[in-house]
Amino acid sequence: MLTEETPLGVSLPLSAKPRSSPFPSDRPGLLSDAMTDVPVDSAAAARTSAPEGLTLAEEEELRSELAKVEEEIGTLRQVLAAKERHCGELKRKLGLTPLDGLKQNLSKSWHDVQVSNAYVKTSEKLGEWNDKVTQSDFYKKTQETLSQAGQKTSAALSNVGSVISRKLGDMRNSATFKSFEDRVGTIKSRVVGSRENSTEGLHSPSGTGDKPPQDNAPF
Repeated sequence: MLTEETPLGVSLPLSAKPRSSPFPSDRPGLLSDAMTDVPVDSAAAARTSAPEGLTLAEEEELRSELAKVEEEIGTLRQVLAAKERHCGELKRKLGLTPLDGLKQNLSKSWHDVQVSNAYVKTSEKLGEWNDKVTQSDFYKKTQETLSQAGQKTSAALSNVGSVISRKLGDMRNSATFKSFEDRVGTIKSRVVGSRENSTEGLHSPSGTGDKPPQDNAPF
């Protein structure tokens, strides 16, 4: 039986020879020489070369240690999942809602932030900046200027109030205001007097009402 040896070293019978494909990737003869020189040993191909500076024994030891660490990580994940389930059951029995857990986590996170080195350093730095600003000449001058402006504003408002009060007093003491006040008093007294007279007229009996009706009939 006639056979034909392929570029990969495998003998195929002529009857089993694959037909030519119109696609170049399906033609072994068109592959590059670099691809045809790949060894067929799958174990050797899957194994990566040792990093520089490591021997094969050291590489095997590191791989073994890596496998142990990965196994320990898997075990810890299982333990953590079991602990989380147990924690959820305890919270459910205690009546704790997810909102309570969220509040607790937020409080703990804020406490962790406050005690962190970054927060402490930032607070100290802000305190130093505040001291420098408050002790600077520019801040002191600005504060004095604002204080003087406030005092001047208060004095101006006080003067305005005094002027208004004095003007009102002068107006009330003026002859025009007194004449107007007298006229108002006169009108008021007239109105009150007319009301009193009308009230007395309503309550007091009339002259004809006091006398008994005369009997003009002849005896």
